[in-house]
Amino acid sequence: MRISVAADENTGVAADVVSELRRRGHEVLVHGALEPDERDDWAWGSAAAAWDVSEGRADQAVVCCWTGTGASIAANKVPGIRAALCVDSYTAAGARRWNDANVLALSLRLTSRALLSEILDGWFGGAASDDPDDIANIEHLDRIADF
Repeated sequence: MRISVAADENTGVAADVVSELRRRGHEVLVHGALEPDERDDWAWGSAAAAWDVSEGRADQAVVCCWTGTGASIAANKVPGIRAALCVDSYTAAGARRWNDANVLALSLRLTSRALLSEILDGWFGGAASDDPDDIANIEHLDRIADF
């Protein structure tokens, strides 16, 4: 799987996200502070990673900033993106299952290496629900902007 990763600073688990994804066999594209030729601010890096998903250059993305909130907000501005700020494996698994989330947002302040591994297990261990109500909710998300 091709995963786009962005961080606004190379601190906390930012580099660990990249190395852990590669260790798991994923191809990684990097943005923000992880790519020396790019602007490192959270809005720019997170949007770049989200656009990779939206435009088909990546299957999913992981976006990081100090709290994870700004990265999540920026990614969610991109059409077709469902970014979820996850602080534990249960939330990550639920975001994939019930929200068909395609962008994982992480806090560089709160996420330890051990927790990162658990969150990634939850994220990649699940898939979108096939329950009709869950599918209807996801389809409705794309229409909300039209109201």
